[in-house]
Amino acid sequence: QVHLVESGGGLVQPGGSLRLSCVASGSMFSMYGMGWYRQPPGKQRDVVAVITSTGRTNYAESVKGRFIISRDNATNTVYLQMNSLKPEDTAAYYCNARVELGVGRQFDYWGQGTQVTVSS
Repeated sequence: QVHLVESGGGLVQPGGSLRLSCVASGSMFSMYGMGWYRQPPGKQRDVVAVITSTGRTNYAESVKGRFIISRDNATNTVYLQMNSLKPEDTAAYYCNARVELGVGRQFDYWGQGTQVTVSS
């Protein structure tokens, strides 16, 4: 089983930056697909950025050019560097790990979330 612990959220002014961190407990971290999702108040959870086990990345259109997802397999950590933050980035941010269980089988694990509030 994979346990995920996020940190780094907080209150920041528009135009500021934050870096979120997520530490995974699994022994096969390098094989996990990792991602960050966010859920604004009253809205559904949507993908922000993903990074595959081979290091390929994808971003939501709304954060392209501003956010960077990265991973450090030596420390079982995935990061989300958030720059040029906007009020619409305000949300609870969740770390995700996608684990391949076998042929055609996968499972998503979720962290507890960390709140990011962008406001003046």
